[in-house]
Formats: sequence, structure tokens, C-alpha cells
Amino acid sequence: MVLSLDNLRAPEGSTHKKKRVGRGPGSGLGKTAGRGNKGQKSRSGYSSKVGFEGGQMPLQRRLPKRGFTNIFRKEWIEISISAIEENFEANTEVTPELLHERGLIKKAKRDVVVLGNGDLSKALRISAHRFTGAARQKIEAAGGSATVIEKAVVAQS
Repeated sequence: MVLSLDNLRAPEGSTHKKKRVGRGPGSGLGKTAGRGNKGQKSRSGYSSKVGFEGGQMPLQRRLPKRGFTNIFRKEWIEISISAIEENFEANTEVTPELLHERGLIKKAKRDVVVLGNGDLSKALRISAHRFTGAARQKIEAAGGSATVIEKAVVAQS
């Protein structure tokens, strides 16, 4: 049997009938509609707070606070030389914007660091915010150039 739009259907057991509540005693979900008798959860408009455990000390308060988060930490997008080697021809100007266009890095706004994983056989002009020592050596050994992109520092007054 060939699958086409006219014989397309959901797999067996993947779809369920909607639960119709409050439709009389014969349905098994009449009168209180499966909500029990009285109490906050039986009322209309009830919504629980995220993480609320009925008055019990919530998990996020029971667990101890550990460590420290540096809000000034630098986040780098890492890319290896082998990934650049596979996706670019010789004598290409490789920039973070071009890496983003080709789908090698997800965000073009973050700083890019080139790692020395793999080998480079083509001469490429690579611009990035940082290079590891091994990456710089391999790029220059292949006849290319590694240019560090300097961030513009905004003067505060």
C-alpha cells in the first residue's frame, strides 16, 4: 500500500476521544465532573502556582544553595578548524557572519573562538574574536591568516 494524502491516518491508539464531563450521572462524570466535592480545586477559575506543593516546603526551597554564577562570564561559540576546512574553498575570507550563513554557528551575535581540532590544507583568511595557539599555527602553516576581531569599547561618561 502506497502512503498518500487520501489514505493518511493516525497510528492505532494515538488519538483519544475527548473527555466530556458534566453530562449526567450515566456518563460517570456527571454532577461534580470528576473534580470531587468542595475545596479549591473543585471551583472554577482555580489555577495552582508553579512549584506549589500544597503547603509542603517546595523542592526548590528544600535543596541547598550551592556555588556561584558569574554574571559577567564570557560565552564563546566554538568552531574547529576541521569544520572550516570541510565547508570553505581555498582563499576564502571566513567571518562569523559567513559561518552563520552556512549554518556552522547558530548565533552571529556571540564571540567566536577557533579551535585547533583537525587539519587545514587550504589557505584561508579567517577572522574571529579569538584563536587557540594550535589553530593559529595550523592556519599560518597552510598559508592563511588569522585575524582577531576587536570589539569596539563604548566609553561611559
